[in-house]
Amino acid sequence: MRKLPLLVAILLTAVVAMAQKEPIVMTVNGVPVTRSEFEYSYNKNNGEGIADKLTVEEYVELFVNYKLKVAAALDARLDTLSSFKEEYAMYRNQQVRPTLVTDADVLEEARRIYIDTKEMVGPRGLVRPAHILIRLSTKASVREQEMASLRADSVYRALLAGADFAEMAGKVSQDPGSARQGGLLPWMAPHQTFKEFEEVAYSLQKGEMSRPFLSPEGYHIVLMRDRKQLEPFDSLKEDIVYAIEQQGIRDAIAAQKVAQTVRDSKGTLTEAQLMDMRADSLATADSDMKYLMQEYHDGLLLYEISNQKVWKRAAEDEEGLRTWFRKHKKDYAWSEPRYKGMAYHVKTKSDVKAVRRCVKSLPFEQWEDALRQTFNPDSVIRIRVEKGIFKLGDNPVVDQMVFKVRSHSQQVYPDYPIDAVFGKKLKKYPDDYTDVREKVVEDYQDMLESEWVASLRRHYPVQIDYEVLKTINQHP
Repeated sequence: MRKLPLLVAILLTAVVAMAQKEPIVMTVNGVPVTRSEFEYSYNKNNGEGIADKLTVEEYVELFVNYKLKVAAALDARLDTLSSFKEEYAMYRNQQVRPTLVTDADVLEEARRIYIDTKEMVGPRGLVRPAHILIRLSTKASVREQEMASLRADSVYRALLAGADFAEMAGKVSQDPGSARQGGLLPWMAPHQTFKEFEEVAYSLQKGEMSRPFLSPEGYHIVLMRDRKQLEPFDSLKEDIVYAIEQQGIRDAIAAQKVAQTVRDSKGTLTEAQLMDMRADSLATADSDMKYLMQEYHDGLLLYEISNQKVWKRAAEDEEGLRTWFRKHKKDYAWSEPRYKGMAYHVKTKSDVKAVRRCVKSLPFEQWEDALRQTFNPDSVIRIRVEKGIFKLGDNPVVDQMVFKVRSHSQQVYPDYPIDAVFGKKLKKYPDDYTDVREKVVEDYQDMLESEWVASLRRHYPVQIDYEVLKTINQHP
């Protein structure tokens, strides 16, 4: 039976240190948390650039809550969902795949790219032209074609008379990118531009200038700035390797290696199994990688369980939000009055009353649709409207007509000279929870979160070893 390639051996190899018993800083629902795991999380979330750093004692409470939520997600078997498995595998593999590629692999790919490029360049080499472009659409009229041709000829005659090519390109070329560089274009190889341009460019020697000629872009005048053959591989190696890293080609190399290993296994291995093995190997050899992958795993579970228990629940529980607002209305008091309504602008006085009649019996949230369907159903705009909850300074029409403060702002819509308002002034409190919905949802979520965490702490046992906790970042 054919042996699998060396890659499988790499995948299965782990650097295993002499077994040492790791101190346990806490146990959450029977699952131990090692000191190194806690340190990884604490240091990552309290490193450089973190404004509000926490002490170890402060962070313990947050960490325990995090672990309790993950325990609840595991009990809910969220880790068995296919959507979770697929998303976790995607995140994990983003970390694992690059480790499959060695420097030798990258160098081999760089050499292959160089060989392909050299074959494409061939004996004709590379050219570095500058050009002046007079654009001409392929759908241009005869008159437009004549005008473009005359302008190109005029520029060409000026160049023959001694005008500086770079200055002329900056003034008249209609290729903005190269015009800023005096018409200079990047190095070009064969088959990288229009056939018409390539034929003229490669016919010129260094320093020679072409007559005006036509391509699908328009009229060009080309000055050949430089020509050369492709440099040896060693001269370009660093640039090619840099391009490989920047363009994500390393991932493609890893994918090719995995695919080849799976093919060579003749059905005994799948890509998923191969990635599992490599992930296990890395986790055994590198504790930071192990905790990073666990962080992905637990973070996805945390997001899903929090969405179910808090975020989505709060956002969709309209009755709960309404009840919360009624009980805590004083918490949403304003320091200054608001105007709940609209400022609107019309062309005729009759529309002032028509707008009010349209919305006066409708809920606030339905005003926009009703006005749009009644007054602006097609492309003809009959009225202009600003709807919302305004404080002083938000809208000049509301300032003047509701808050009685003269506004010096110019009229917003000169074609709609009649300004009006409709709504009601709220002196201290919002009229409804929807007036401050974002804040109400946020507070309701905080309440649900607090209740949920309290129930988790009652349900799941937590033991903390405070002696080990004292050694966090304080041990050899």
